[in-house]
Amino acid sequence: MTRLAVSYLKDHWKGLFLLSVCSGIFLLIFYLEQLPLAAVAYGVLLCFCAGLVLWAWDFIRYAGRHSRLKLLRKTVLVDGENLPEPQSLLESDYQELLKREREERMRIEDKEQQARQEMVDYYTMWAHQIKTPIAAMRLLLSEDSAHDRELLSELFKVEQYVGMVLSYLRLYGDSTDFVIRRYSLEPIVRHSVRKYAPLFIRKKIGLELRDVDCTVLTDEKWLSFAIEQILSNALKYTNKGKITIYMEQPKTLIIEDTGIGIAPEDLPRICERGFTGYNGRTDKAATGIGLYLCREILYKLSHTLNITSEPGRGTQVRLGLDSLDIRLE
Repeated sequence: MTRLAVSYLKDHWKGLFLLSVCSGIFLLIFYLEQLPLAAVAYGVLLCFCAGLVLWAWDFIRYAGRHSRLKLLRKTVLVDGENLPEPQSLLESDYQELLKREREERMRIEDKEQQARQEMVDYYTMWAHQIKTPIAAMRLLLSEDSAHDRELLSELFKVEQYVGMVLSYLRLYGDSTDFVIRRYSLEPIVRHSVRKYAPLFIRKKIGLELRDVDCTVLTDEKWLSFAIEQILSNALKYTNKGKITIYMEQPKTLIIEDTGIGIAPEDLPRICERGFTGYNGRTDKAATGIGLYLCREILYKLSHTLNITSEPGRGTQVRLGLDSLDIRLE
């Protein structure tokens, strides 16, 4: 309240100064004319009381306008309709400037949104179209020669990257095609493992798939994508040994490898978008998008992602699948 009163006095000091000057002039004139001072004092007192009432009324209006503007500051957007009525020509000019600024900001945001949507539409179309030549190349290649097997391996990586682009666009597009149902986890895991079977064979990495038979509330396609990304990382950074997939209660799927591991300083940031860490800087093809997408997808499915690792001894990824509240915001 003290701060508000000080601000009010700063805004109205000219009126107070003018009243003081006028009162001084009247006192001087009455003194020079030898008029009774009692009458002068009575007149000044009446003027002071009337001014005090007017100032009190104006201060209450001033405080009300301040409270309303302070409340509007908490809103995300302020439109001209909610602002207090302007009390002067300058206030009206300021509100008009605010209105013009908001209209210009909205115009720029609409233009940026349109450009962003056009870019998303283009890349979505491109990602779908590129699947056709990929499928054609896969048909033309065979596994009869070592050269073709090399090409098929690289083609598989291209398919992975295209799938990652599509998933990224769908996840942050206008709509995400989540189909939440109760699924058996084992077929989902086995499908993902079969997809990467050629890489297991090529790198001579063992697979230990234990009992993962349970029912989870999830989206089959998006959960498969997350599991495949984790398997892809495990295979990429495991040169010998094996990958083990098993369950722990309550409904926690664990994918554990015997790879090179993750540096302790990289673990807190391993799921950030674009972060590749020490391993990623070694592997120039790393994008830092895979685990980020996994985290975002699992969050929307109300699943959890926890990664522990020790350099030189492997990595353990734990997927908590015991969903309680699906987040589809």
